[in-house]
Amino acid sequence: MLYLLISCVSFSFIFLSKSFTHKSLPSWEAEMKLLSPWFWGELSTFLLSWFKKSRPAISFFQVPVLFIPLKNMGHSSKVENVEEKGDVSLLDLPDLALDCILERLSPAGLCSMAAVCSSLRDRCRSDHLWKKHKENKWDRVISDATYREWKMHVVSRKRPTLLDRSKRKGLFNSLFGDWPSSWFRPKLESSSKSRRSLPVDSIKAWYQSLESGKLWFPSQVYNRENGNVGFMLSCYDAELSYVSKNDTFQARYLPHGRRTTEDNIQWERLRAPPVDTPPNVLHVSDCLDDLKPGDHIEIQWRKAREFPYGWWYGIIGHLEACDRNENHCHCHYSDSVILEFNQYSPDSKWRRMVINRKSHREEGNEVDGFYGGIRKLYEDEEIARWKRLWPTQILD
Repeated sequence: MLYLLISCVSFSFIFLSKSFTHKSLPSWEAEMKLLSPWFWGELSTFLLSWFKKSRPAISFFQVPVLFIPLKNMGHSSKVENVEEKGDVSLLDLPDLALDCILERLSPAGLCSMAAVCSSLRDRCRSDHLWKKHKENKWDRVISDATYREWKMHVVSRKRPTLLDRSKRKGLFNSLFGDWPSSWFRPKLESSSKSRRSLPVDSIKAWYQSLESGKLWFPSQVYNRENGNVGFMLSCYDAELSYVSKNDTFQARYLPHGRRTTEDNIQWERLRAPPVDTPPNVLHVSDCLDDLKPGDHIEIQWRKAREFPYGWWYGIIGHLEACDRNENHCHCHYSDSVILEFNQYSPDSKWRRMVINRKSHREEGNEVDGFYGGIRKLYEDEEIARWKRLWPTQILD
């Protein structure tokens, strides 16, 4: 194959040299020029460069040792030097080695690498590479249920005829009722677009939508409204958008008597919803039989039945008749459970609340509000987080 190519090039060279020279060369001069080592050396160098740039052609013909004949033409050292100077592509690495490199790149690095060529573009969009970045940055403020619901929404928009939206009752419908789902506006692929478009249901698309701030998502905010005294040591559901320029968030809170927004929310004031219970639904308490003095808890509370719940931090206290001696305490055997909210002063009506261990559902009234489901806190980090938010002075 190679010799055929060389013959063709040689023929073309002879033809062109005779066509473009003003004075024809004697036959012996032309033959000597074609047979000279200089000519074959230059020709082999040109062919080597051409084959280096045309790797698909090489693989197509499957030539195992392509340039060996050229090394015996009197100019092998020059050919070897060209081979040594040839660029080594990143794609020459084994798949495992290449994946190890890509896994160590930042999101910005993956985007830059994806612009190199189509092969790297497809590799750098892989879900397994972006999953790590999603988990490291976003999983602390977004639940898996939120991500699953987002993917369902994307699929429904791709195939609107297959799903009746009026009958879909997903997590977001429960969370925000009739609120416009402005977070769900990723750019969808049209059927006319090429396959080079980024799939809208990929993890990379999800990540970039969050980073750009175009995607609003449900999460929970500690001490809402810049630490308003009426919300100290509470955590409320909100619709959030990321502001990359200062690494903060803006929030739109659920209707709570009035529609409220807040800017410049730091990461430490956010958390992913710990349970899938929507904010307007009573959480089913599964820890009532285990509660004992000293346990840390969160309890749902809302001002009126038409309002959504927020989660409030508290501690299980002792009964009035208990001497608080650990060796003699029997509070955990009683049907009555004391909830203490020590951020309030001892004479505050918000300081203590009594619930029934056996029959607790929602308790309260329109004056003091309604107490709902209870979560027992088991993780030290979760408890420490509440303590870091403790107010600087006792509340009334």
